Amino acid sequence: MTLSRSHLQRVREQGLTWIKPSFLWMMYRCGWGAKAGQETVLAVEISRGGFEWALRHACLSSYVSGVHPDRAAWQRELKRAPARVQWDPERDLRLRPLPYRALQVGLSGEAVRRYADEWTVAIRDVTPLAHEIRALVSGGDLDSAARLLPRERPYPLGVGLDGLPAHLQG
Repeated sequence: MTLSRSHLQRVREQGLTWIKPSFLWMMYRCGWGAKAGQETVLAVEISRGGFEWALRHACLSSYVSGVHPDRAAWQRELKRAPARVQWDPERDLRLRPLPYRALQVGLSGEAVRRYADEWTVAIRDVTPLAHEIRALVSGGDLDSAARLLPRERPYPLGVGLDGLPAHLQG
């Protein structure tokens, strides 16, 4: 079984997966691919249409007064929604929190099926890259480490996101 098929099969079986667009936040989460059970780091490319479907069908992963009428309404929405969003502090090369946040999108139910069967465009094993960057950071060569980071750009919200929940709009 190929890496791609193996990964997608595990996602289907687990029933919940997270899209983490930030490389450094992912490195924080998996300890540069050194945490038990997280030794393989995959870069999964999904379609823009799939990502935007997830955003349109998402609710916040935690209760926010003023966004939700009450905690019970948020819990009903969370149970119903096939996607959830949260923002966690972005990380620097030493994995320290930065003063701005990175988006995380959790998928369950229908969204997991769509992710595995429709949205996934490519899967790459970036474990060697994670280890190389970690070694440079550990050795104090932050400039070389930074040059190896995958290019990340702000996500442009395009036409067609008029169904985006108000709490996700800029």
